Amino acid sequence: MVSQSHSHPTMPILVTCRCGAEYDLKDEFAGTLVQCPQCGASQRVTSALTPDSQADPLFARDIFLLRQKALAINEKYHVSDEHGQPLLFVERPRHVLRNLAATLVGALAGMLVWGALLVPIVALEALAKRNPVVEALSIVGVLVAMFAGVFAIYVVASLLGQKRHVSFYRDDRKTERVLEVQQDRKLHWVVQTFTVRDAEGQPLASLRKNWLRHIFRKQWKIHAPDGELLMVAKEDSIILSLLRRLGGIFALLRTNFVFVHRNGTTRLGEFKRKMTILDRYVLDLTPDRTRRLDRRVALALGVMLDTGERR
Repeated sequence: MVSQSHSHPTMPILVTCRCGAEYDLKDEFAGTLVQCPQCGASQRVTSALTPDSQADPLFARDIFLLRQKALAINEKYHVSDEHGQPLLFVERPRHVLRNLAATLVGALAGMLVWGALLVPIVALEALAKRNPVVEALSIVGVLVAMFAGVFAIYVVASLLGQKRHVSFYRDDRKTERVLEVQQDRKLHWVVQTFTVRDAEGQPLASLRKNWLRHIFRKQWKIHAPDGELLMVAKEDSIILSLLRRLGGIFALLRTNFVFVHRNGTTRLGEFKRKMTILDRYVLDLTPDRTRRLDRRVALALGVMLDTGERR
């Protein structure tokens, strides 16, 4: 039972019950279930920072357990609560045949480009044998041809391939989709982006990763639909991240991520891999007591931290 008229000198939360009763609570009650002192009904306390869109009880929690399904062509995950009760089914199709065909066509395009650039180089060498200048130009030309061929493979295969979206369903029957992560572009250079959308298709957030930054420490940035930075997810340790890049036995080190508020200091949660043979993860958002981070966005990011990083 919560008494009425609790106040806080800086940030009180006004709670209005369905029976019409109103009372103030300290901000430390944000995200918790309280009981109305007048009618006894229970409801979750939401602060001004709590997204109103998190009304679905599926996401009204702080801990999610993710288990990847083994021996499946498509990437599939079962999401449950901290007690193991099933919540969601997640699937990211690989589009194997479509993407394989795109890769083969890309390889053919690369060979054609490489061959077209090599013909004049070979002809030039035949006309000017043992000329050091021509030999140097030939070496440069071969390197350029190789780069152009690889570039053609990437561009053609990317454009012909299928985007790989991630769908979240209430169960594995896939009758109701409650969330989706859409790959924004087929072709990307340095920054790759994904858009998180709700069941009605409305954008919730943008997930972005910079491949250059990934060289030293994996990091994802989460932006609001208006472009405002909300949070950063990064590998838990810069030292461990550098060790992992050495390969060998260091590649076996678990890659865990921490979620940090845009202020750079406030920790909102973490995404940890459990020590099991199959991929099992814990998304723990208990540090985010005021629920500044939309749980749907956090869960979408958790899945992308696995399937998007090929861990």
